[in-house]
Amino acid sequence: MKNNQPQNKQLPATWHNNHSAELSFGQKIADQVAQGMGSWTFIIVQSIIVGIWMMLNIVGIVNHWDPYPFILLNLLFSTQAAYAAPIIMMAQNRQNERDRVQAMADFQTNVDAKKEIEELQLQLNQIETEKLDKIIKLLEKLNTK
Repeated sequence: MKNNQPQNKQLPATWHNNHSAELSFGQKIADQVAQGMGSWTFIIVQSIIVGIWMMLNIVGIVNHWDPYPFILLNLLFSTQAAYAAPIIMMAQNRQNERDRVQAMADFQTNVDAKKEIEELQLQLNQIETEKLDKIIKLLEKLNTK
């Protein structure tokens, strides 16, 4: 059995595909950083690194590069937070924009569906009217005989 359909049929563009295609390189990086920093993998890896850092500086035999109050570690966390916060905010702003675009697409879909339903209702009413007219004509023919 032969299939006459084209093999490389592309799916229609969705609002998400269109929105993703419009993102700049920096926006894509910000989304990936926010996604990475908001994961359990990041929290676990960072906790392991901090634990090792603290253990090596408390129990370190040879060199304590960051003794007990861990000032260098606090500086690293502050630097990380200073860069992470705006990057995450950029990603959240884009998520808000995506949500707005999706809501508009959903609204347009609902409006289109409403129009189609109204058209179908009109067609059904017309069919019903035509059927009733035919029934009335048949009844009139029967009454005249």
